[in-house]
Amino acid sequence: MKFGIDRLLADPSLRAPLEGSRVSLVAHPASVTEGLIHSLDALIAAGVNVTSAFGPQHGLKGDKQDNMVETMDEIDPAYGIPVFSLYGEVRRPTQAMMDTADVFLFDLQDLGCRIYTFVTTLLYLLEEAACEGKSVWVLDRPNPAGRPVEGTTLIAGQESFVGAGPMPMRHGLTLGEMGHWFIRRFNLNVDYRVIAMEGWQPEAAPGFGWPEDRIWINPSPNAANLNMARAYAGTVMLEGATLSEGRGTTRPLEVLFGAPDIDAKAVLAEMQAFAPEWLAGCALRECWFEPTFHKHAKALCNGLMIHAEGSFYDHAAFRPWRLQALAFKAIRRLQPDYPLWRDFPYEYEFDRLAIDVINGGPALREWVDNPASLPGDLDAIAARDEAAWRAEIADLLLY
Repeated sequence: MKFGIDRLLADPSLRAPLEGSRVSLVAHPASVTEGLIHSLDALIAAGVNVTSAFGPQHGLKGDKQDNMVETMDEIDPAYGIPVFSLYGEVRRPTQAMMDTADVFLFDLQDLGCRIYTFVTTLLYLLEEAACEGKSVWVLDRPNPAGRPVEGTTLIAGQESFVGAGPMPMRHGLTLGEMGHWFIRRFNLNVDYRVIAMEGWQPEAAPGFGWPEDRIWINPSPNAANLNMARAYAGTVMLEGATLSEGRGTTRPLEVLFGAPDIDAKAVLAEMQAFAPEWLAGCALRECWFEPTFHKHAKALCNGLMIHAEGSFYDHAAFRPWRLQALAFKAIRRLQPDYPLWRDFPYEYEFDRLAIDVINGGPALREWVDNPASLPGDLDAIAARDEAAWRAEIADLLLY
């Protein structure tokens, strides 16, 4: 198969509309060709007039480790072009930044999750391009989590940099498809096109979204493999909890939790008793780890490792958002007074709990904290939202 960047490079007719235009590239470390050449180098080598570049959260180089760690603008030492940060002094490109090009090529590998900020960066670019009369092309890449949809819809008033609009946590779209949704949803008048992939089969085993013939390159520092990408729509919620998500270890965001004062075996037993059907599609294994930095640094943590891979993985059955919700609920049931929710600024939101910012509303937290709530209570809300989203996006699917 071919990703959008590879089709653009291989087909002169696709590149023809770029002739005579100044071109900018939005990229990160996973923005590479099938031959592992970075898209910036490949486009310039192909004769495209690249006049600027942009890096999203974690930077064009992907060197910034955590949330709210900013990247500054710089000049590319090889090409002498400006490299602007969209996670530094601004999140939204300024008019001066937009003035550096006529066409903006957006070539970011995504994880298929609303909270992954590259989605919001695409929306902001489209909105500014509409204001400035610029063109945006998405060089499409796979959604490694595939087509499944899961989670509650972000509610009005809960928008943030990790919540671009009313979509569920696991949205099931490629970024090319998401651009079409943004344009329709927000009524944007912008010249937009998608350089689609060739041969992507999101329902094909064993990758179910990630093709076997492509190696994995971290799109962000803690997105280390396909297992993480599959689990992320659930484990990212740990960023709003006091529990460790495994940052400071070699397998971040692949654990349901880790903490020095949690009995993982007891939590797993409670999960199995409360909502056994929510554990389907993966294997859970007790683990121990000592983060070198971040939450519970230098402390021995007990946790549960997720294995949504190999023979343990059932693509249709695996529901990471429910799985993570269940882990929270089991801990709350076992230790009602446990200080579960992390109270700190999250993605520049200072007045809301991080867990609510992440989920686009309070529904999940309220379900966890309500001693009388049952699995069906949360499932009813999510199932309604999931069905509505599938219907809303049905005509936008390109593959």
